[in-house]
Amino acid sequence: MDLEKNKKTIMQLILFTIIVIFAFINISYLWTFIKYIIAIFMPFIIGAMIAFVLNVLLNVIENKLFKKLNKKKSKTWKKLKRPVSLITTFVIIIALIALILGLIIPQLKNTVELFTENFDSYRKQSVELLEKVGIERKTINKLNNNIENIQEEITKYISENSDEIMQTTVGVATTVAGTVTSMVLGIVFAIYILLKKEDLTRQFKKLARAYLPEKRQKTLEKISVLSNKTFGNFVSGQCIEALIIGILCFIGMLILQIPYAPTIAVLVGFTALIPVFGAFIGTAIGAFLILMVDPTKALVFVIFIIILQQLEGNLIYPKVVGNSVGLPGIWVMVAVTVGASIGGILGMLLSVPVCSILYSILRTNVNDRIDQKNKTQIILNQKEKKKI
Repeated sequence: MDLEKNKKTIMQLILFTIIVIFAFINISYLWTFIKYIIAIFMPFIIGAMIAFVLNVLLNVIENKLFKKLNKKKSKTWKKLKRPVSLITTFVIIIALIALILGLIIPQLKNTVELFTENFDSYRKQSVELLEKVGIERKTINKLNNNIENIQEEITKYISENSDEIMQTTVGVATTVAGTVTSMVLGIVFAIYILLKKEDLTRQFKKLARAYLPEKRQKTLEKISVLSNKTFGNFVSGQCIEALIIGILCFIGMLILQIPYAPTIAVLVGFTALIPVFGAFIGTAIGAFLILMVDPTKALVFVIFIIILQQLEGNLIYPKVVGNSVGLPGIWVMVAVTVGASIGGILGMLLSVPVCSILYSILRTNVNDRIDQKNKTQIILNQKEKKKI
């Protein structure tokens, strides 16, 4: 019996080794195949991610906002509560996006128009500033000539390579169209997941019960529950942290008398949804808006955001988000840094909940092993006492 078991184990080990060696030798082809599969399933991946995020708000609306209606246990409301809650969720999300765009786009438009109208004035002021610093007029004229030459070269390149530019434009448009199509399909898939999440959960449980041993099945269920809870806590914690950053930015800009305080505070708060480094995205747009009005204030704003970012990265984010997902602050920083290196913005967004899940699983496993060893030691001690 043991011999047969050992043979089976050795054969499995040999097969696994062959597969690993084959994958390592053909890593480039394997990676191309994986990217191809991911591209095919990308709308569904996007849909699942959207569903996970929206599910947090959906649960709040369904269980808190409509709490009184749920208590009445009406058959009509039981059928309607999910569609109504889902529509309310989308209305809130769309309203927030519309509010943010409504604040930012007009300001950007006005700033671009202001920059275009006053371009000659800005150029003259720049020349005067360079002269005050001590740069010779000859050097300034040379710089102006270089700028004009660059403009002429750009115009010449566009006229001579119009066909190539058109092909590139078509390629970009095709990519954008493909992304939009994936997003639309993803949203449709997310709506289906949210409407039928209980049925889908029941179906996955049946599959696990049919094809997995009982121990593996329980482990999978435990990980699923933990993942759902951790991701929900992460999204809520991230929203609270973004709200705190937005409020602090608004108060700081009012104190420093920096223009566009409401618009830029909303923008910085919104971009802060990207963990740790997100506020810098809003900083670039905010600095550009302020620069057209008051360059000195733009510099003050950048310095203020750098200080605020340090406060966020070292105190607010690890405390608010780290505590909500059960991950110590130091590991939050590590997770975000590694996630950014691997997958950019998406990597930053997913790194904290993923690491939190792995951390929780490892912590549970370690505690279980220690408890088991302690129990074994107690039994051994009791046996020793009986012998004595």
